[in-house]
Amino acid sequence: MLLGEASHGTHEFYRERAEITKRLILEKGFTAVAVEADWPDAYRVNRYVRGQSEDADADAALGGFRRFPVWMWRNRVVLDFVEWLREHNLSREGGGRQAGFYGLDLYSLHTSIEAVLSYLDRVDPEAARRARSRYSCFEHFGENTQAYGYAASFGMTESCEQEVLGQLSELSGRASEYASRDGHLAEDEFFFAEQNARLVKNAEEYYRSMFRGRAESWNKRDTHMAETLDALVGHLGRTRGPAKVVVWEHNSHLGDARATEMGEGGELNVGQLVRERYGRDAVLVGFTTHRGTVTAASDWDEPAERKRVRPALEGSYEALFHEVGHDRFMLDLRAEGRARELLRRPRLERAIGVIYRPETERLSHYFQARLAEQFDAVLHFEETRAVEPLERHAGWERGEEPPETYPTGF
Repeated sequence: MLLGEASHGTHEFYRERAEITKRLILEKGFTAVAVEADWPDAYRVNRYVRGQSEDADADAALGGFRRFPVWMWRNRVVLDFVEWLREHNLSREGGGRQAGFYGLDLYSLHTSIEAVLSYLDRVDPEAARRARSRYSCFEHFGENTQAYGYAASFGMTESCEQEVLGQLSELSGRASEYASRDGHLAEDEFFFAEQNARLVKNAEEYYRSMFRGRAESWNKRDTHMAETLDALVGHLGRTRGPAKVVVWEHNSHLGDARATEMGEGGELNVGQLVRERYGRDAVLVGFTTHRGTVTAASDWDEPAERKRVRPALEGSYEALFHEVGHDRFMLDLRAEGRARELLRRPRLERAIGVIYRPETERLSHYFQARLAEQFDAVLHFEETRAVEPLERHAGWERGEEPPETYPTGF
């Protein structure tokens, strides 16, 4: 089950995903939540919800999420969900299957290197020495991964491609030795380390590809996320029985790219790759809104603001749904009929990421899509509000609330 969002900062999207996920875990036996977050930071949460960490509470367990945009995972809804997931898991100790929390993204190159080295320091110090030697290739650039990508792409430095491939190959080759020492926990910890090594390899490719065009870097990122999801399904299936995973990501990652202008431009995404691999076992659910407020920044690495979301543009799916006249509703797009036929026609669709620029709304936040082919179902919310960050500063508190006369302006 793939549950999307039309922005990275809307309370209702996070809340409904959390509530749907709780029911999937309780009623349908789902055993994992995989999110658009970095693997090592999310795995810290996984340890907490399984009762395997020293973090005192969910706030501490979410402490790894310090890179922009912090509010994506350090927000009130995620905090409450993580505590619920821990309570659910601890209530099933000694019987029943627990549910884990995992990240699919690849931005954590240096954190993942540290995780690989920490693991090898514990299980094989000599292998750790070799890994340090390989990963020292990145040292000249410090934490500036984009500077590495630029220099390697334009021949200003040797790439680290062979080093990261060699490290992943060596670690994977020792799988049976490392993973079979102490049962499930040892297998989980090896899987965590191996995925970090794979992330380093894919991140190295990603940062080099950033300077060869948007489509190539986008495709490497989404391919990595789909491969990580496949690896997670395989690992859970081997160690805990058949895996059912719910995925939380933006609509732009989870709606089938083949039904959008992105796909026409050569981009693929997680939704497309999952459909191609799992067929009807994959259910893609999109979320939309007409107006309200959103937590977003004005530019990359700038503070989170509470911004007003403008009413949807004429000719968009969101404006069409506004005409329905209901505060919220769900459309099942799998059933053939008049509605599905109408929603196959191309229309504008809105996407707000971590940056929202209402002054360039059409150019920055709309694209053409065929909704009935993009998703299996859509949840629409007429008016939504900004998700509440755990770290709320004065700028966010002031926000940009709709005026009393909104939306008429009179």
